Amino acid sequence: MSKTVDQPFLPVIIQSGQYAYGVARSFYEAYRMKSLVLEPAMKTKDIRTLLLGGALGIATQNSDILDFQYVDRLDEPDYFVQALIEVAMQFKHKKLILLVCDCTYAELIIINKQTLQHYFILPYLDEDVMKRVQTKEEFYKQCDLYNLKYPKTIVLTKAHRVTSEIPFDYPIIIKPSNFVEYTRCSFPEKKKVFLVKNEEEKRHIIKSIYRSSYKDSLILQEFIPGDDSYIRVLDVYVGKDKKVKLMCLGNKLLEDPSPQNIGISLAIMTDFDKQLMDNLRYFLEGIGYSGFANFDMKLDVRDGEFKIFEMNLRSGASSYYVTASGHNLMQCVANDYVFNVHQELTYVQTRHLWSLVPKRLLFKGLKNVKLKIEAKQLIKQDKYSNALYFKEDMNVKRWVKLKLYNFYLNLKYKKYYK
Repeated sequence: MSKTVDQPFLPVIIQSGQYAYGVARSFYEAYRMKSLVLEPAMKTKDIRTLLLGGALGIATQNSDILDFQYVDRLDEPDYFVQALIEVAMQFKHKKLILLVCDCTYAELIIINKQTLQHYFILPYLDEDVMKRVQTKEEFYKQCDLYNLKYPKTIVLTKAHRVTSEIPFDYPIIIKPSNFVEYTRCSFPEKKKVFLVKNEEEKRHIIKSIYRSSYKDSLILQEFIPGDDSYIRVLDVYVGKDKKVKLMCLGNKLLEDPSPQNIGISLAIMTDFDKQLMDNLRYFLEGIGYSGFANFDMKLDVRDGEFKIFEMNLRSGASSYYVTASGHNLMQCVANDYVFNVHQELTYVQTRHLWSLVPKRLLFKGLKNVKLKIEAKQLIKQDKYSNALYFKEDMNVKRWVKLKLYNFYLNLKYKKYYK
C-alpha cells in the first residue's frame, strides 16, 4: 500500500463488511486516504463469531485502507445519537461524512438529522420527504403519481389477514411494508422475502409473521418471472441542490441464494436505459430528494416494462460497482459537501463487470448465455473487478482470509445452486 494523504475530511462508515470495504476503497482510490469503520460493540462472543474474526466481516478484515472502532450502544436507538457524537468529538479537526448501508441506521440518521448535522455531513433526505416513501405502501403511492411501474400488489393489514383474496396467480411474493420494523421482530421461519406457492403456504407465513412483534402492513405481490439476470439495480447520488448528479444502472447476474441473504448481489454488469433513468430522475427531483438512493427492479418480459420492487434511502450494498465502472460514487458526496465542486448530470454508460465470487462460480451460476458471453468479453478486455481483491490493499493475512471466503462460497454454491 502506498502512503496515505491527509485530507480535510473523514468518511465514517457504520457497520463493517462488503459495503464498508467498497466505500473505503472508493475514497482511497479518489483521495489516497483511510476511512473509519464503526461497529457496535459485541455483547457476546459465540464460536461462530470467533471463527469469523469478531463482528468484522471478511471484506474488512486485515485491510490497510480503513481504521476500525467498536462503539458501545451504537445499535441502541435511544443511545445512537450520543454514541455518534462521542465519536465525532475525537475528530473535531475533520469534516465527517456519515455513511451507512442499512435501512435501520439510515432512518435513525434522518430522524435525528437536526442534531447530527452539527457534527456530520449527512447525504440523506429530509424527514418530511422520507415519510412519503418510508414504507413500501407509501412508496407505491408515489409510484402511481409518477407513473412508475411495480408488480401487481395488495396491501394486507393484521386486522384483515384472514379475509385476504389474491387477484393474481401463484406463486406470489410476501414481504413487509415496513422493513425497519420487520428487522426488529423474530420468528423461526423469518426471511427477508417469501416466495409462496399456494394458499395454504400463504396463510401459514402470514400467521407466523403476525405472531411475532411485527404489526405493520404486509405486501403481497405477483411474482415477476425470470432468473437473477432479469433483475436491475440503480444507484443514484442526488446533490444538496436536490438535482441528480450520477445514475448507474446494474444488471444483476447472480444473487446470494441463501435464505438469510436473499437479494444480496454476487455479480453485477453495468447497463444503460435512458428512459428508465429519466423516469426515476424526474421522480427523485419531483419529491425533493437528496443524498444517496438505491432501487431494485425486474424486467418483466411479458410486457417489456421494468417493475420496481423498492427504493432504499441509502446507497446499495454492492454500490462499489459504480466506482468500478469509472465513476466514483463516493467522490460525488465529497465534491458536493467538502470541495463545493459543480457537478453535471451523468448517466453511466461504460461497461464493467463487478463480482464478489470467483470467475468459475460466476459462470457456473450464470444461466443467461448472452450475458455469459458478454461477461467473458469484459474480463478479456480487463473491464472486470472483484470487489474484495484490491492489489494496493493485500497482505498475507488478508489473502488467506479471502481464500477462505472463496472456499465458503464454494460450499454455499453446492448447497443452494441447482
